[in-house]
Amino acid sequence: MSQTTTIQAVAFDLDGLMFNTEHVFFLSGDALLQRRGKSMTPDILQGMMGRRALEGFQHLSSHLNEPEDPHELWLESQEIFHSLLDQHLKPMHGLFELLDYLDELEIPKGVATSSPRPYLETLLTKFDLTHRFQITLTAEDVTHGKPHPEIYLSAARNFGVDPEQMLVLEDSETGTKSGASAGAYVVSIPHEYSDYGDFSSANYVASNLTDDRLLELIAGSNS
Repeated sequence: MSQTTTIQAVAFDLDGLMFNTEHVFFLSGDALLQRRGKSMTPDILQGMMGRRALEGFQHLSSHLNEPEDPHELWLESQEIFHSLLDQHLKPMHGLFELLDYLDELEIPKGVATSSPRPYLETLLTKFDLTHRFQITLTAEDVTHGKPHPEIYLSAARNFGVDPEQMLVLEDSETGTKSGASAGAYVVSIPHEYSDYGDFSSANYVASNLTDDRLLELIAGSNS
């Protein structure tokens, strides 16, 4: 880790980073595929993670015996997904502790997700987190989805900082490449559904949101 890195803002990914939505997505995707005589596989999931909805469901459709309209697949998946949220949705370990720590240090926070805005607002409202983020960027705010750097370049502009002064927290290979391509300082935090990815473009890989090295990086930038 660079000793000269100064973190002036933090951009959070959403799915699989703030909440265990990748687990819920795996369950809903598997249910969707089982209706078609298939089941969710690591290859299908890997091709969907971190991407905007239609891009992800284009990938899923390509694995069906008879390809279907990605938008219709997404709509069906959303019905299943939302039916599972109340039972399965949880914040990732350390989320609230990290948010509190960043509040103490008065470091601005934002969310940069490939998911649609209504979905983001649903999750943030559910855990009373909307007011805790100064900026939120979603699929509707960009022309190019991750791994393109657009969303993180936009986040840096909105924060009013240089990309290299912005910490990006990601759980997927796709998102990690997006943050790295933007020139941000990227810490990747893979989980069981993403740890097969290539995280070589990250500055380092952490175990969770309260990883000691992550907290030291943030503290060192504000000492």
